[in-house]
Amino acid sequence: MSAAGVETELKLPVGDHEPVRCALAALGAVRTDTLAREVNLLLDGPERRLAAAGCVLRLRRYGDRHLLTFKGPASFVGAVKSRVEHELEIGDVELMRRVLEAIGLEVVMRYDKDREAWRLDELAIVLDRTPMGDFVEIEGPAGRLEAAARALGLDPEAAVRGSYVSLWQELRSAHPERALPADMVFPE
Repeated sequence: MSAAGVETELKLPVGDHEPVRCALAALGAVRTDTLAREVNLLLDGPERRLAAAGCVLRLRRYGDRHLLTFKGPASFVGAVKSRVEHELEIGDVELMRRVLEAIGLEVVMRYDKDREAWRLDELAIVLDRTPMGDFVEIEGPAGRLEAAARALGLDPEAAVRGSYVSLWQELRSAHPERALPADMVFPE
């Protein structure tokens, strides 16, 4: 199974997912995936050419799904982020990792989150719990994202432009006293 196209999304930090869940249910949204741990591995070459170009190559394990994803550079209209995304379902993350390492790529970061997914018409809405806090991502047609955020009781003006990786790096830089690890993982 594969998907190719343009990802268009809003990412909003939230203090609590429960009001969003209630709003989703009231709007008739359907939960498509229950809460599950998602493990993401970012790969790049030793020269970090992908990162320098604003691109991402990611291996993801989410429940029993395994995905290889390429994302191109992001562009923004306000807080709405758009980028080319090519995604392929694979059989085995560890085998794909070994293949990519054999051609010179290496894992440069791991980031984990607990994710719950919903569908509302043509919108995909995910509730993410990360080691740095909770977020809601709304993905779909750009013209519907801000209205969807408001319908969920969220302020689209509060959307963040960064990826989880860049937000984690900013948090680490802003708070060196916390000695946060390079990888964004939950404490064991």
